[in-house]
Amino acid sequence: MFTNYTNAGTAAKGPTPTVTCVDTKSCNSINKIITTVNTAKHSINHRGGSINRFIVKRSSTSGTEHKSRKFNAKREQLFFLIIMRLNLKNFLYALIAFVVFTGAVLYFFFPDFLFPHNFVQHWDRRLKKGNSLGSNTIDDNQSLLSTPLQNIECWINQEYSIPCKHSAENNEVYVPFSFLRSYFDINGGMLAVTSSSINDKSVNGDDNIVPRFAWVHSNAKINVPKGKYDSRGRFAYFENYNVEVRDRVKCISAAEGVPISTQWEKSGYFYPTQIAQFALAHYSKNLSEPPPKIKVLEDADTNKSNWYTPKSSNISRIWHPKFNTSVIQYETAIGYDSAVRLDINQTLELVLSVDILLVTNSSSLMVTLQSRETKQNYLLHYIPADLRLSTQDQNIYYGMGTSAVNRWRHITRDLFIDVQKGVMSGSDKKSPLKIRRNELRVTSVAFLGVGFFDNITFSTYDHLAHFYDAAEWFIHNQDLKTGGWPNPVRRSLNGFTELKAGWLSAMGQGHAISVLARAYFHSGGDKRYLKAAALGLKPFRVYSKDGGVLAQFMDKYFWYEEYPTTPPSFVLNGFIYSLLGLFDLNSTAPSNIGREAGKLFNQGMYSLKKMLLLYDTGSGTSYDLRHLSLGTAPNLARDDYHATHVSQLLLLSTIDSDPLLMETAERWKGYMFGKRAKHN
Repeated sequence: MFTNYTNAGTAAKGPTPTVTCVDTKSCNSINKIITTVNTAKHSINHRGGSINRFIVKRSSTSGTEHKSRKFNAKREQLFFLIIMRLNLKNFLYALIAFVVFTGAVLYFFFPDFLFPHNFVQHWDRRLKKGNSLGSNTIDDNQSLLSTPLQNIECWINQEYSIPCKHSAENNEVYVPFSFLRSYFDINGGMLAVTSSSINDKSVNGDDNIVPRFAWVHSNAKINVPKGKYDSRGRFAYFENYNVEVRDRVKCISAAEGVPISTQWEKSGYFYPTQIAQFALAHYSKNLSEPPPKIKVLEDADTNKSNWYTPKSSNISRIWHPKFNTSVIQYETAIGYDSAVRLDINQTLELVLSVDILLVTNSSSLMVTLQSRETKQNYLLHYIPADLRLSTQDQNIYYGMGTSAVNRWRHITRDLFIDVQKGVMSGSDKKSPLKIRRNELRVTSVAFLGVGFFDNITFSTYDHLAHFYDAAEWFIHNQDLKTGGWPNPVRRSLNGFTELKAGWLSAMGQGHAISVLARAYFHSGGDKRYLKAAALGLKPFRVYSKDGGVLAQFMDKYFWYEEYPTTPPSFVLNGFIYSLLGLFDLNSTAPSNIGREAGKLFNQGMYSLKKMLLLYDTGSGTSYDLRHLSLGTAPNLARDDYHATHVSQLLLLSTIDSDPLLMETAERWKGYMFGKRAKHN
């Protein structure tokens, strides 16, 4: 409409704006607008205002906005200039480094910010897919169940009931473990563990102690062979045995140096199997443990001690032509106060060895020990009497036998065991106080009466001395007619005819042969041990009913009986131990003797392979085969005997490569962890 809108705008600022119109219609419109503006201007001037001020202010504001826009434009140009000059690759590297650093800080110092407890649910591996428990969220502060458990009654096989718990939320029933323990013959107990050890078995000092229930199917331990079985080396896994500390061992005889058993007779007797295990354990420990610490107190030559000698007593060192060395001779009056005494303070080395000759029945060796905690004194007396063990207050008496008079004896005594057995023997309590080895110290060694002594030493242990004490016992207590080592007590097995005193055991025979074979090797070829071991083969060729240990299964397979019952019982673990004895003699003896032992061993191994699976119950093993001999229920092996079966088969697999032995051992091992044979 306007010929020149610039001129129109400029004229509007003046008092009389002029406009050039193109046509009459346009001019009329513009004139109306100008008239309106002039009228408004006149009104403002009349009220004392000034439109010029309005126009000036507006012009001023427009200038400020113009400057601001100009400044912003310059700033944007500078920003883009900087961006263009920057290296884009370095910018990306810096950005990545910033993101990584921020993430690391959040992960290590603010983990809950990244991974809230309720963000990821913990999956319990014990629960399978589709389990009716549904949600399985388990964390430190939230229970698995949101509703309390209900008391219900559980009917067991429709015979009796027990109290249980029920969850309506997941329709689960909770049965008391005290019931499960006896019902399924399992074990379990509460433990306190750290929170981190639950998953990664590590220990963190900042961890919280949390309760945990440990469920174990068997507490027994399997002994895996460390290498091929060696008849001259350790016997099986017997370095782990401590026969003398067993409750059924009354004491270690001071006359024989071997255990006295109370297993089947409370008064005590010599049990060949136990004596052999005592020997084999010490032989094995001698090979597996470091050399003992030995302290010599007196040898009458190099090591001489200052003995306290009362006025009524005397002591002297004399030359002994038979031994070609000096010994100590002593003589005292009657009464403990007159004994010659050596005061000491011995703590770690508690095994005493001494050569001693007692001239009169009233002579004795006395050793005083004290508990460092309670200050209780224990006085051990070793006397020449036919006494096994007697306790009177703090006095504990061990009899060395009347044959100890006027006879040189070398005795080795574990003073800790002697004190412990004496305390247990003299206690009326069912569970007498047991003393710890590191609690005792020896305060004095004394001699009373008339006699000689030499070579007093204390050591941490003397395994070979105990081993040879037992080996000598087998030489002196063998029945030369039968070749056996008889058991002097009756033995009653449920369902079988009672065994009368004097019965032989294939396990006892095998163990004894293992002891004698090692004594023959270790002694450098002492033929006394070889002769006794060879004679010990005789019962393996004689049937049980005739006084031997031989039986037959199905009139076909020969078996060596641990208990020579009628009918045969076919005990598995005792049979395998007898095989090890035969193998030991076959490996160490000259060919003429070894050949016979080898034939008996091969005969037994053949029977074992044919009969082994008869002991497999699909969830454990049978101790024997009475379910076949007597037609009764199986006699299931308890956990420790089942573990013994597995350990024995693993040991035999190092001798015989037949895969049956290893495969059976592995399957039986699985039974100890709850595995079962497959059903149809």
